[in-house]
Amino acid sequence: MIQVFVTGGTFDKEYNYLSGGLYFKDTHVNKMLERGRCLLPVNLKTLMMVDSLDMTDADREIIAHNCTLTESKQILITHGTDTIVKTASYLATKDLHDKTIVLTGAMIPYAFGTSSDGFFNLGSALAFVQTLPAGIYVAMHGRYFHWKNVRKNRQTGVFEELPGAGND
Repeated sequence: MIQVFVTGGTFDKEYNYLSGGLYFKDTHVNKMLERGRCLLPVNLKTLMMVDSLDMTDADREIIAHNCTLTESKQILITHGTDTIVKTASYLATKDLHDKTIVLTGAMIPYAFGTSSDGFFNLGSALAFVQTLPAGIYVAMHGRYFHWKNVRKNRQTGVFEELPGAGND
């Protein structure tokens, strides 16, 4: 059984047509799994619905605590892209060495339809969580990165391997 933890981020944002702002309502992950005809055994749990820029270490501790409590050895976490690497680094300090944890997100909300990368990133992350060895990874743009070898390039909006680093 793959454990999926939802934490919010752009992945799950909705667009307010009146104000032009983004907000949270409910997660889209169930709908995405159904639409993608996912046949994997998945346990979905929403931990929080926050923008990752507003995420605190207390929130990260909730994520870590749930990763520790679940019996699953395969964990996928949906997360905002701005601090996804910070959360991955935080999880690396915890005793989770026997689990494969993949964090993923979206640059464009799923609610925006076909322009969103969320659907692709979710599918890729599901594949990676099943095939990668125990460790903590970030999956974006069809690629996976070890938590200590990745950054979000804010000029290009693309996740990339740190210069001189190799994916483990």
